[in-house]
Amino acid sequence: MLRSFKIGKLFGIPLYIHTTFFLLPAWVLLSNPGIGSMNALFLMLVLVGLFTCVILHELGHALMARFFGIGTESITLYPIGGVARLQRMSEKPFEEICIALAGPAVTLALVILFTPLAFAGALFGGLSFDPGTSLGAGVGAFFIQLWVANALLLGFNLLPCFPMDGGRVFRAVLSHWKGQLRATEIAVKVGLVVAFFIACLSVWMLSPMPIVVAVFVLMAGQMELMALRQREARRQAARFAQPLYEAVEVIDPTQEPAQPNEAFSGVAWDSRHRVWVQWHNGRPVAYWG
Repeated sequence: MLRSFKIGKLFGIPLYIHTTFFLLPAWVLLSNPGIGSMNALFLMLVLVGLFTCVILHELGHALMARFFGIGTESITLYPIGGVARLQRMSEKPFEEICIALAGPAVTLALVILFTPLAFAGALFGGLSFDPGTSLGAGVGAFFIQLWVANALLLGFNLLPCFPMDGGRVFRAVLSHWKGQLRATEIAVKVGLVVAFFIACLSVWMLSPMPIVVAVFVLMAGQMELMALRQREARRQAARFAQPLYEAVEVIDPTQEPAQPNEAFSGVAWDSRHRVWVQWHNGRPVAYWG
């Protein structure tokens, strides 16, 4: 089973690198055969610099969450970016917006910080790295690459594609009128559309990376929606301790069974009727919504 390796702590938050992260440098080198040792070293330094910026981005989320009394269990680096694992998600739209925008705010600050360095690098002729150029040109090329990468990271994270930062802001705004569960369902559907267009970039870029990103977005969004539905099911089950037997006739288990197991007992979400259904031995005995 793939695991993560701890590399340290920042502000008391453990930092991890997932095993799959090492596929990224390998893919970068294999995509650039015959570039020479100096160019390969330059690309690795750019990756280190970029993922240092990713850690700072995730720290923005984590420290803003801490401001609202929400702890962060860890920050883990994956090939497509970083994930700050919060102890819980805020149910207040304003807090979620602040937490979601804190990461892009850090990235925006880095873009502003790197702008004069990138401009100076361009003046030194550092638009692209060349082993035969001066040290100043090499440093300039390094900051130009970081500027471009962070600008792209900023734009990508602000896309309304749940569960990315822009998608979380979109969900938080919707939850004012729709409630968190319904807002999440809408945000996930919008995320599916955006993820499709991200995947289409693979044709233009001639790279599988956009498809990997799109699949990750789809899986992460569905997993969070499932977790939210389960949490709401537990809340509703506690609220409605007594089954509402007289309401069972609304549900038709022959058209959409909640579980393939006929002996299933528990609470499941009925997406067609948009209600929670309590099942006992494969039969619905109550519903609420």
